[in-house]
Amino acid sequence: MPSRTTVAIVDDHEAVRLGLRAACRDAGYDVVAETADVASLLAGFRDPATDPPRVVLLDLSLGDGSSVTDNVRAVLGSGSKVLVHSIADRVAAVREALAAGAAGVIPKSSPTSAVISAIATVARGDALNNVEWASAIEADQEFAKAQLGRRERDVLHLYASGLPLKLVAERLGIAHSTAREYLDRIRANVEVGRPAPTKVDLLRRAVEDGILPGLDQEGGDGRR
Repeated sequence: MPSRTTVAIVDDHEAVRLGLRAACRDAGYDVVAETADVASLLAGFRDPATDPPRVVLLDLSLGDGSSVTDNVRAVLGSGSKVLVHSIADRVAAVREALAAGAAGVIPKSSPTSAVISAIATVARGDALNNVEWASAIEADQEFAKAQLGRRERDVLHLYASGLPLKLVAERLGIAHSTAREYLDRIRANVEVGRPAPTKVDLLRRAVEDGILPGLDQEGGDGRR
């Protein structure tokens, strides 16, 4: 990773952009752009000689009416990684962003230090190891209709949110071998023809197949 991480901020509230810009600069990041929509951001990086930001901090709900999937995929297509910064209880939108390829979500209620840490994680090329998005999915009342069993869903949430399988088993009070069996069942359900080598990929496959309901389009492109 370069010595200074480049960051762009996309949010349709000026006060939010200003606050994030100050926090990022205080942390030593280079804020190379701040816009109210994705189209404006990408317009500033059309010159092939201009490198796109390493991380784009993206609000889920923008005032221009653009879709979450289109925004995430457009940013990924420019070569940047996407960290969603939004209200975590927007359940369907959180799932949609992850399915489209976002590396994770950090709630707007998080302290500034958590946002700065999340940017560093995504800039390294890692998926964000937090449970906010998994908790948002769990809070969805429609989740009870999911095709996986209760314990399988618990394993999927904890494992995909970053916990090693051993800790997943400990958290749920089950044997490691049992957790492995649940994970194997999950993979058998969601990996048909589409390998899911990473934890986040596994969750995206579940979203694509409707195991996690609420999306009306096909899933993401498998990028982290």
